[in-house]
Amino acid sequence: MEMENTVTMLVTDKAQFIDNEFIPVGQDEYYLRNKQTNMPDGGWRHLRSDEIERLVKNNNSCENWDNFLVTDKFNPKLIKNSKFFGLVRIGDLSDAMLQYHDLRLKIGITNSVITSCDIGNNVAIHDVHYLSHYIIGDMCIIFNIQEMCCTNHAKFGNGIVKDGEPEDVRISLDLMNETGCRKVYPFDGMIAADAYLCAKYIDDKPLTAKLAYLTQTKFDSHRGYYGTIGTNCVIKNSNIIKDVKVGDCCYIKGASKLKNITINSSAEEPSQIGENVVLVNGIVGYGCHIFYSCIAVRFVLGNNSNLKYGARLIHSFLGDNSTISCCEVLNNLIFPAHEQHHNNSFLVAAVLMGQTNIAAGATMGSNHNSRTNDNEIQAGRGFWPGLCSSVKHSCKFASYTLLSKADYPAEMCIPLPFSLVNNNISRNELEVMPAFWWMYNMYALARNAWKYQKRDIRKRKFQHIEFDAYAPDSMEEVITGRKLLEIWTAKAWLRTQDKNVDGHSDKELRQIGQELLKGDSKVVDNLQVFGENMEKGKRRIRILKVYQAYNAYGDMIVYYAVKNVMKYLQDNQQATFSSIQSLISGRRQKEWTNLGGQLMKTSDLDKLRDDIRRGNLDSWEAIHARYDEIWKRYTNDKLCHAYQSLCYLLETETITDDLWHNILKRAIDIQQYICDQVYLTRKKDYDNIYRRQTYRNNEEMIAAIGTLEENSFIQQVRSETATFNENIEQLYNRF
Repeated sequence: MEMENTVTMLVTDKAQFIDNEFIPVGQDEYYLRNKQTNMPDGGWRHLRSDEIERLVKNNNSCENWDNFLVTDKFNPKLIKNSKFFGLVRIGDLSDAMLQYHDLRLKIGITNSVITSCDIGNNVAIHDVHYLSHYIIGDMCIIFNIQEMCCTNHAKFGNGIVKDGEPEDVRISLDLMNETGCRKVYPFDGMIAADAYLCAKYIDDKPLTAKLAYLTQTKFDSHRGYYGTIGTNCVIKNSNIIKDVKVGDCCYIKGASKLKNITINSSAEEPSQIGENVVLVNGIVGYGCHIFYSCIAVRFVLGNNSNLKYGARLIHSFLGDNSTISCCEVLNNLIFPAHEQHHNNSFLVAAVLMGQTNIAAGATMGSNHNSRTNDNEIQAGRGFWPGLCSSVKHSCKFASYTLLSKADYPAEMCIPLPFSLVNNNISRNELEVMPAFWWMYNMYALARNAWKYQKRDIRKRKFQHIEFDAYAPDSMEEVITGRKLLEIWTAKAWLRTQDKNVDGHSDKELRQIGQELLKGDSKVVDNLQVFGENMEKGKRRIRILKVYQAYNAYGDMIVYYAVKNVMKYLQDNQQATFSSIQSLISGRRQKEWTNLGGQLMKTSDLDKLRDDIRRGNLDSWEAIHARYDEIWKRYTNDKLCHAYQSLCYLLETETITDDLWHNILKRAIDIQQYICDQVYLTRKKDYDNIYRRQTYRNNEEMIAAIGTLEENSFIQQVRSETATFNENIEQLYNRF
């Protein structure tokens, strides 16, 4: 028996695409191909003798002209210098040109070798050295290709096995860490929520087994499917294209190797693959762009996402609306709206929960601190490590954590959202400033949701995404953060009084801390407040601006609640403040899950998991439908959570109309604070003399960056503030 890695001689007229043992009784080797291809209106016909004569004169050859089928509008003059093997079926050929950008090629087939293909109407195929077992759509250009073929066991990037294959050929993605313990089987249509569901709950063996089964049964396991190229595609100057499925209107130019891939594309959301790209074992979403020497192996790329300038994406899932350039990304699960643009940044073994940005020089988890594989990093929405940050595994970060430039020496757990974290080498302390974004970086915080909404140009929004910084997940972290600040402030005060800290319960400490943080700021400002259990090691964790941060957290809760209540009252003109109370039932939902960018109550996720285990959700389509149902309830769930969060803050079970009036007045002040801070935080860039020093004069600076008053986002926030105040005034008049 010949070894697999040797060249075997075959008798061509006996060669079959599918071995007989995998062909159902009563079928032939083309039975799946015939299901895939579109039968032309007039059907296929055999060549006439004059057409064969013309083809031969044009230096064409065919293994068997009886296996060369055409339509009535076939033009043999347009096929030259080509060789055909197996069953070849060719659509209409018009004496015309196809043009895409500056490329103009005549319709027809020249200088090519074609084996067992169905070719659509008015296609231009030129200089294709080997084209085998593909179905080509109408109006396609395929030019200067070295090898383009499909095997009988092609899976097009899906994590399945075909009939007769061993389990070890199944493609999986090792997400979130390097050990492979969180294997995820990719499939066409997989979204970040699916990947997280598969990877996170690996301790739930019945669930993971069911999800693997649903992936396998989502696709036909029979051998013999052909590769497909959609209509209006352009593929040119590429080397190897093997076991690839391409959607409509896709543009592939200069690719080095595409193997076992699905590339989703459409007229509304065309995808593009550029020069020297290598894609192996993966799924590319709609509207994606992959250019300039990128490498992706074992991956899923969400809709409207990009790889550029030498990016390397390996064993990773990249969510919708994301861009990675010039860097290395290994073993990660990345939720939608991720940005990573710099050649020397590195990200490994992490789950990033959306709206994240990895700065130049940042190395997330690259430095091993044990004798085993790297563990994991988990970062909430809005995570932003600064320039040249170095972070070790394992770490966990609350939403909107900003790391200043530093080499962080140990594992961290930062539970305080909207914080600035700094490694103070001179003091040998870890410093954390809670609510930093709210107090000193409002321009970026306010712009965040608007920015990501604007960039979300997906036509197919299969993945539901929460873009608002003030949402149940972050607000629960805010509530937890206030509790921690109360405890730590109380301990700091007790130390100044030479009192025993250990003799007080957390409840007693919180009460002491509340009194201090609601009292004179000078008392708290004079305390040295230290956090606990935020870094491995014995050095101190200094908490900065405690009084300001605590009250900023309170303003965030008020703002979150008023925005959601106001929206409900605007959408339901008959509703009142009192009627909202009727929507509230039970205690505040404290546990929320970010499932791939979609927030949901953890109880809803638990019910989802249970229904999958029980077989009540018996397909990925059914699971996605459940995501949709949960999303439809999310607005009301968020309203209830916002209302109950406000009740928690105000230490009341119900909010009277009189109390609402006071809250609305406070909300006006908060909105004005936001508007002012957006302006002032941007104004710093104009007032900074070092930023001004590169300009000859003020006129040059204005010509380069515009005036502060002309800033479109500042104008937008001012407009939103005016609208906010008008809406508050209308509520006053209604009630």
